[in-house]
Amino acid sequence: MTRRTALVAAAELLAWWVVLALLWLVFISTVDTLERVVGASAAAVGALLARAGRRAVSWR
Repeated sequence: MTRRTALVAAAELLAWWVVLALLWLVFISTVDTLERVVGASAAAVGALLARAGRRAVSWR
């Protein structure tokens, strides 16, 4: 993996994480520390799965 592909992968994961974390915050009713931790964790898992799924569909 070159430096460029690593940066692209990191940027894609960050973009997915931001979108999923914001979506989590929109759907919950109360925002406290535990909800933020759970949302961030769920968004991280979702970002990894979204990137893996996208790579599986468009294999390069």
